[in-house]
Amino acid sequence: MRISLGCRFRYEFAQATPMIAMLNVHYSRFGDLERPDYLTTFPAVPLDSYRDGYGNWCTRLVAPGGHFTLSTDSVSRDLGTTDPVSPGLKQHLVEELPSETVVFLLGSRYCDTDLLSEEAWRLFGNTEPGWARVEAICTFVHRHVRFGYEHARATRTASQAFAEGHGVCRDFTHLAITFCRCMNIPARYCTGYLSDIGEPKPHPPGDFAAWMEVYLQGQWRMFDPRNNTPRIARILVARGRDAADVPLVLTFGENKLTEFKVWTEEIE
Repeated sequence: MRISLGCRFRYEFAQATPMIAMLNVHYSRFGDLERPDYLTTFPAVPLDSYRDGYGNWCTRLVAPGGHFTLSTDSVSRDLGTTDPVSPGLKQHLVEELPSETVVFLLGSRYCDTDLLSEEAWRLFGNTEPGWARVEAICTFVHRHVRFGYEHARATRTASQAFAEGHGVCRDFTHLAITFCRCMNIPARYCTGYLSDIGEPKPHPPGDFAAWMEVYLQGQWRMFDPRNNTPRIARILVARGRDAADVPLVLTFGENKLTEFKVWTEEIE
């Protein structure tokens, strides 16, 4: 399967404004691209790229005052199969975890484990450790939180999503990650492209998606509490502790977003 993917952000700036963009496909999927998904700007400005502490590709730039556009596009090869499912995978004891996974047990900006630990053990303490426990967490979050773009709020934490019972995909993911960490399962936040291939029409407007990876039986495994069902053509852009680590576009100054477009479509 060949997937056309890309995005476009259009802004208005009152003055020159520094930015960091995290919009390129993750290196783990870069080999699937038929051409590099170069970040382009209009007007053209100097770009300075680097890898952050989680291996994500980041680009620094200074947008001039006035109209400014960021965009990227490419074609990715994809197996066309649904997300892998591996029931029965075991959960590690904390003392057996690789040291590099331990940071994903800790609380973070949006994943306030200290406020949800008691609730997590009450809800999931009797579930079978491992895949079944993560599956139970995702099913609970999927049913407990009501999705709606009108509920989007950049400051909502996992405990607030739990209390309010509504949010967008990042809130589903933060809550599930927090419950997993409370249950001693390393969990990290992922963002990227997710197609609507195989889903009933009409499809909603394109957007970036959030999901999580948890560490079970020696490997990171993908779970999606927002959709809670295997999907086709999921293409990673970045991962970190939570959304604070992976802002797709970070602006250091006042701005007005005038257009936001994302596409992930099969090429016939």
